[in-house]
Amino acid sequence: MGLSKKLLSKDEVVVRHMHTHIKVLLWRIVAVVLLLAAAIVGSVFVPVDSRKWALSAIWIVFVIVAIPLFVVPWLKWLSATYTVTTKRIITRSGIFQRVGHDLPLTRISDIQMVKDLNDRLFGCGTLALQTSADDPLLLHDVPNVEIVQVEISNLLFNDVQGAIDADPNS
Repeated sequence: MGLSKKLLSKDEVVVRHMHTHIKVLLWRIVAVVLLLAAAIVGSVFVPVDSRKWALSAIWIVFVIVAIPLFVVPWLKWLSATYTVTTKRIITRSGIFQRVGHDLPLTRISDIQMVKDLNDRLFGCGTLALQTSADDPLLLHDVPNVEIVQVEISNLLFNDVQGAIDADPNS
C-alpha cells in the first residue's frame, strides 16, 4: 500500500516508499513456525478415541496464540511506512488510529546513520534526521540505510536526479 497521490503536492515525487526491515518480525515468524510444527505433531499423535475434540482444541489454541504472537504485529508492521519525497520525509503508522509525521527537507540540518551488529547482519539501520529544533526524527530499522541516507543527502543539495539514481536496484 503506497502513499496516495492526493497527499503529494503538484510537483512532489516519491523517491522511496518503504516499511521497516522485516527483521522486526523474524523471531515472531520462527515462533509461529515452531507453534505450527507443534500443532501438526500434536494432531498426528492424538488418540483416535479423542480425535473429535482434541483436534479442534489444538487448532483453536494455535489460532488464539498465533493472532497476538504474529498476526497483530504483522499488521502493525504492514501499516507502518516511511516515504522519502523530493520535498519531505513522511512517516505513517497505526491500524485503527493512524499517526503521521511530515518533516520538510528544508528543516533537516544533519543526517546521522547508526548500525549496530544486528543491523549490519540484516542490512538496515537507524536514521536520525536532525532539525534546528534539536528534536531528531528517528527512522528505525530502515532497509538499505546507506542508500536512503545518500538519497536524502542528494535531495538536501537539490540533486533530485542523484537521489532517484542513488539506488541501482530500484
